[in-house]
Amino acid sequence: YIGQMKAMIQTLIDKGHAYEAEGHVLFDVNSYGAYGNLSGRKLADMRAGERVAVAECKRDPMDFVLWKPSTGDQPGWESPWGYGRPGWHIECSAMSLDLLGESFDIHAGGLDLQFPHHENEIAQSCCANPTGKFANYWLHNEMLQVEGKKMSKSLGNFFTVKDLLDKGVPGEVIRFVLLSTHYRSPMDWTEKKVKEAEATLRDWLDHLKSSHLHFSDQNWPIYLNDKTYEADPEVISALCDDLNTHGAITRMHKLAKSNDIASINALLGSMILLGFLSNKTDIDLLSFSGISWIGEYPHDLERTILSLLERRQEARRQKDFALSDNIRDGLIAAGINVTDSPDGPEWSIGANFDLSKLEGLQ
Repeated sequence: YIGQMKAMIQTLIDKGHAYEAEGHVLFDVNSYGAYGNLSGRKLADMRAGERVAVAECKRDPMDFVLWKPSTGDQPGWESPWGYGRPGWHIECSAMSLDLLGESFDIHAGGLDLQFPHHENEIAQSCCANPTGKFANYWLHNEMLQVEGKKMSKSLGNFFTVKDLLDKGVPGEVIRFVLLSTHYRSPMDWTEKKVKEAEATLRDWLDHLKSSHLHFSDQNWPIYLNDKTYEADPEVISALCDDLNTHGAITRMHKLAKSNDIASINALLGSMILLGFLSNKTDIDLLSFSGISWIGEYPHDLERTILSLLERRQEARRQKDFALSDNIRDGLIAAGINVTDSPDGPEWSIGANFDLSKLEGLQ
C-alpha cells in the first residue's frame, strides 16, 4: 500500500492540508477544524501540555508526520519528497480507502489508540475525502488485566488465547469470561472468573439437559440443525445497545431460572448467538472438570449415582443416619450436588467433580 499512501499524501498536499519541510511531509492540524473531537481534546490544551521537543520543521507542535526521510539501514521508498517511509497513521487511512471506500460502519481498537492514532486517521481521511465520513461508529475497548495487574511480559503474566486453549480451557469459557465485562470497562482475567464461567455454563447445559429438549451426545450436534433457535429479544436488545454483553448475560441468567418452553428455547438461541454453543462446540466441552460428555450423563455413571442414592434412602428408612450421612458427604466430596425433595433426591454434576472419589464410595 505504499503507492496508495503516497497518493493520499499528495492529495492532502494539493488540498492544503499537508506541507513539505526538510524531506518530511507533515499534516497541518489547524487545517481541520474538527481535530480533537473524537478524544475530546482541544489543540490549545494539547499545546500547553507539550513536553517533547518540537521539530523545527513543524508549523505547529501538534502537526504529525505523513512521510519522513530514511537513511542508512532504515526501510525506504522513492517518493516526490525524497527517499523515505510513511508515518505511523497514513497506512490505515490508505488501506481503508482502498478496501472499504470513503465511509464504513465500524472502527474498533484499544482505548490507548484513540489519541493520537485514531484522531489522526480521521483528520487525514476526512481531509483527503471530504465527501466521506471515514468511520460511522467507534468502539474503543479498555485494557485487559490479570488478577488485578496490568498484563505484561515483564510481570510474567502475559498469555494468549492459544495458551489458554493449550492448557485445556475451552473457547466457550474464555469467551464467557471476556464477554462478562462491557468492552469499554477494564477487564480483569482471574482464575475465580474462569471457575465461575465453567460453573455457569455447566448449570445452563444441565438446565437444557433436563428440559424438554432432546439434548444428548447421541444427536450432538445434529439437533441444532433440526430447528432454528432464536435468541431472546432482550438479549438482542442489550447487544444492540453499544454491544452490552454484560447485560445480555445477565438476561440469560434469568432465562436459566425459568422452566417454560419459551425461556428454554430463548436461552439456547442466546447461547448459540453469543458463541457459547455451536455445531463446532467440542463434545468434550466439560472435560476441564474431568467430565467428557455434554447433555445426558453416561449410563454407567448415572447407574452408580442412583444406586448410591437408593442406598442412602434405604439407610434413612432404617434410621441408619451414620451411613446415610456418609454416602451424602461422599457424594458431595466427589462433586455431586444432592438436593432432597418431596419426590426424592435430585442430583447434578458439580464443578469439582472427581470420578476417583465417587468410585471409592461403591
